[in-house]
Amino acid sequence: MKNKIKSRIILGVAIFCFLYIIFALRPLSTELHLAPDWTAVIDRIQNEKEDDELIPFRLGQTIGYFTEDGRIVKSLPYPFNAAISNNFYTIYSANNSNTIVYDAKGQQVTSITAAGFPFFADDRIFLFLPGGSALAQYSKEGDQLWEYEYYAPITSFASGPHGSVVGFADGFLISFLEDGTIDQSYFPGGSEIQVIMGAGISDDGRLIGCVSGQKQQRFIVSERNGEHSRIIFHEYLPKDFKHQVLVRFNKKADTAYYNFNGGLGIVDVTNSKSAHIPIDGVITQIEESTTQNLMFVLSHAGANYTITVIEPFDHVMGTFTFPAKSSFLQIRGNAVFVGKDNKVSRMTISKN
Repeated sequence: MKNKIKSRIILGVAIFCFLYIIFALRPLSTELHLAPDWTAVIDRIQNEKEDDELIPFRLGQTIGYFTEDGRIVKSLPYPFNAAISNNFYTIYSANNSNTIVYDAKGQQVTSITAAGFPFFADDRIFLFLPGGSALAQYSKEGDQLWEYEYYAPITSFASGPHGSVVGFADGFLISFLEDGTIDQSYFPGGSEIQVIMGAGISDDGRLIGCVSGQKQQRFIVSERNGEHSRIIFHEYLPKDFKHQVLVRFNKKADTAYYNFNGGLGIVDVTNSKSAHIPIDGVITQIEESTTQNLMFVLSHAGANYTITVIEPFDHVMGTFTFPAKSSFLQIRGNAVFVGKDNKVSRMTISKN
């Protein structure tokens, strides 16, 4: 009898040890490393090379371009406002009636003889027309491709390679194909006060996201499928934001990101699940490193900016905060470029 009890005890201990070893075998968590490479002051201009890839920046009242190896090749102060993208830039006044568009190397591309405020999305040129309720897209030759006017003011806008989306103060959301054809329009609704606070469109043109309403504000993702919108995800937010917010999709268009009052909302579109990461202040940029499968979120609260690094789907790998009056974030492959007031710094990403 004693031998049987002993055998059972030994067997039980062996099973426990075996199960402990099996379930304790977990991969060590990956650590993020950002190794500093260089820092450049934006008013110290250096020569540009013919094959340079130029990266845009906006810091305070200055726009310009720099290179991956740390040369500032263009730095332009502006008194009122400016627009800049990877492809184009312009500086304009409060009563702008003629927009001269330059490419990243400083060569004039075109001149748009129409009143309004310009906006560039990579190689796409838009003009928000006087009155605040109309916009138009222009070609590189300065010809108007299409125009749309509504009665309520525009409150949000986003453009991707396969179309654009516009939100209005009365809660109307409308999307356009590349040629300006309207393919979807509707009122997301669901709130006491209808207004679109932020909108985004996926790079493949398949999905649209928006933060909608006041007093029961909510986030919505819909599929672009012609005239009839199909909402595939929505959730109510705990607290309203009363200003414009950022909505962004990743390159694969399987995850959506948006700013809510208190943090970053993340939606796994494929599995219809969401997560919420506390972040103080307003999110100003969400940039993706496709080579490392990471999202970098730049936020601003008071006198500080914070960069939060997230890996799928909602794991925060790290954050760092720095004091600044203005900042920007750019990602190129394994390189992270961060602007702070009058400086640009490069860091290289690694995970192990």
